[in-house]
Amino acid sequence: MNDPETWERPAGSWASSAARRRNMQAIRSRDTQPEWLIRRLVHARGLRYRVSAKPLPGLRRTADLVFRPSKVAVFVDGCYWHGCPEHYVRPKTNEGYWSGKVAVNVTRDRDTDTRLAEAGWLVLRFWEHEPPEDCAVRIAAEVERRRPAPG
Repeated sequence: MNDPETWERPAGSWASSAARRRNMQAIRSRDTQPEWLIRRLVHARGLRYRVSAKPLPGLRRTADLVFRPSKVAVFVDGCYWHGCPEHYVRPKTNEGYWSGKVAVNVTRDRDTDTRLAEAGWLVLRFWEHEPPEDCAVRIAAEVERRRPAPG
């Protein structure tokens, strides 16, 4: 499998080479650096949350941070995978596949926002390039504002 001359694409794979396949398999879906920094700052503010959890039982979507009592779902979106208007760069190879994948991600993000809002949740989305401290301040303020009264 290491020899590019003898490499064969696995069934159902989109990878154009063994090296590309390894590269794509290494991309994290959770615990990314931006997510980790925001979580650390939010935790330092005394807030507790679920990580990579489903806000709604019947919805097959996971938020990066979930505050169940306050009904706040936080997503830290990667600029490439979620089509950041500032930083998204169209792919140079296999453009149709990757641009289509990003477009589906953006559509799914909007659908997730709508479904959660209809269920009474507040959705907070941040780009990976936003300052983590700014994100943590906003998250803490919204969670505190929506926190149920004791009793």
